[in-house]
Amino acid sequence: MIAILDYGSGNLRSAERAFATSGQEVVVTSDRRTALDADGLVVPGVGAFAACMQGLKSISGDEIIRERISKERPIFGICIGMQILFTSGLEQAKAKPHDGVAIWKGEIGQLHAPILPHMGWNTVDTPAGSTLFEGIEDQFFYFVHSYAAKESVGQLQSWSTYGERFLCAVEDSYVSATQFHPEKSGSAGLKLIKNWVQSI
Repeated sequence: MIAILDYGSGNLRSAERAFATSGQEVVVTSDRRTALDADGLVVPGVGAFAACMQGLKSISGDEIIRERISKERPIFGICIGMQILFTSGLEQAKAKPHDGVAIWKGEIGQLHAPILPHMGWNTVDTPAGSTLFEGIEDQFFYFVHSYAAKESVGQLQSWSTYGERFLCAVEDSYVSATQFHPEKSGSAGLKLIKNWVQSI
């Protein structure tokens, strides 16, 4: 079973439909036990970093993520759901950066580009041995964001460029994440989802 974590942020129904194409049972839930017991947990995200963290903490989602990782249970983060896995984020930050879940060290910063947000289709520079991108290495994926990670983390990294080079996917043992929206990326996105589901 795949659980889509409902913490008040994300395209929950489109994510639910997309992950259901993998053939697995999919539930949208904010229940701690269900989220912990699922074969895979999807952490979606739409909006601002701080608001997503607030929603996540309201259902103890940060604790759920850490507990799953400690028990070697797979997680997949999407867009802001990827960003909040980092130490901190600068979006709408004033005195100091907003704290993230801190699975990976690093800060989410604004893209240096002439037009923001970055909205549209981009190719991805994928590493050899990628599980997520197997068979779809040369495809386009759909992005909507103004902030991103820019430093390397995890075991395998994929990169894209909009104004500057940024980290667009990470594969790190039991934790995978994409800055783009696979659920909005057509057949390539569905293939990526299927690749992840089959890997867990």
